[in-house]
Amino acid sequence: MNLLTELQEGLAISWAAVRANKLRSVLTTLGIVIGIVTVTLMGTAIEGLNGAFLRTISHIGADVFFVQRQDWSGPDTEEQWRKIQKRPRLTIEQASALERDLVTARAVAPLAFDQRLIKYGKRGATAVTIIGSTEQLLLTGGISISDGRFLSAADAQGGRPVCVIGSTVATNLFDRESPLGKKIMIGDRPFEVVGVLEKQGDMFGQFDNQAIIPLRQFTAAFQHTREVELIEVKVRDVAELESAQEELHSVMRRLRRLAPGDPDDFAINQQEQILKMVHKITAIIGGIGLFITGLSLFVGGIGIMNIMFVSVAARTREIGIRKAIGAKRRTILLQFLVEAATICLIGGAIGLGIAWPLTWILQQYMPVTLSPVVVSLALLVSLVTGVLSGFVPAWRAARMNPVDALRSE
Repeated sequence: MNLLTELQEGLAISWAAVRANKLRSVLTTLGIVIGIVTVTLMGTAIEGLNGAFLRTISHIGADVFFVQRQDWSGPDTEEQWRKIQKRPRLTIEQASALERDLVTARAVAPLAFDQRLIKYGKRGATAVTIIGSTEQLLLTGGISISDGRFLSAADAQGGRPVCVIGSTVATNLFDRESPLGKKIMIGDRPFEVVGVLEKQGDMFGQFDNQAIIPLRQFTAAFQHTREVELIEVKVRDVAELESAQEELHSVMRRLRRLAPGDPDDFAINQQEQILKMVHKITAIIGGIGLFITGLSLFVGGIGIMNIMFVSVAARTREIGIRKAIGAKRRTILLQFLVEAATICLIGGAIGLGIAWPLTWILQQYMPVTLSPVVVSLALLVSLVTGVLSGFVPAWRAARMNPVDALRSE
């Protein structure tokens, strides 16, 4: 008898045993079900969040530097945090100097932020991020326009009361009419809509719920100061990235009037820092999920092992008869391994059946997807758990003496 025939025979016998003990089989799989639901939801959440995050930052190229007071990795101690808070803020004059002095820069855009209510007639959009910047944000921010145009150099230099709004703001304020040319109220100031941003579809919604206005208008209407939150610097050529960072660092130290021995009172951030931070967070989430999953599968595996020991004991005479008529140890071993794997696969299928509607519910609140990779991983985990938990009982069954087994009542 070849291995394929033995496998088919073992599958038929194990399926018959599962059908004969339906309630016992279902109860046995509870631990496996919980483990598979956990690993499935964890996998879909991590995969969905990673995908959404990458889509969110994909419009920002790897050739853009973000000059700010603090590093994106954050301070290690409270003392460091206090020192960062004491750092002088960036200014519009520093951004202008960078634009003038940087040889390797293609574009430089200062950004200032606020949050305001925007109204058009009786309709309103709350908690909208207001960004004050220049026309060069179109390059540094990788912005795409779906309707109209972006801020022009004349808009930025003259400080005209114009704005470019995000897709969510456009949807909230304008039902079926074009926003272009309409006057909206940002706070208590009127602004003319000249463009609508292309929908970003990011996981937090901030890129779609924003309005961009000239920096001069922003400082006059909302901030009343020459300070900015960050300065974006787009490099002329990706091949010059390293030398561009060194030049930017050198110019910033000069602009901040730092002596040769003084520590930096600013940070130059890059997209890679965000990716490292996100991967670190997802690794922590994955570790916690892996621990919970492992615990559930361990409990489920112990349950499977105990049931398989009971099954072997109850079918001792059957094992003796099969061995007496020529069944090999391998055949008996395979039979009980297949039975344990079948029970676990049933548990995995039930777990996926529970996880699928839960994933659909989670999709309403966060970007999760039940991909074929996650489904395959869940079924593979079920199969491996079944084989591992069923091996010892199957090995004991395979090593039984047929004479002793036949004497069993």
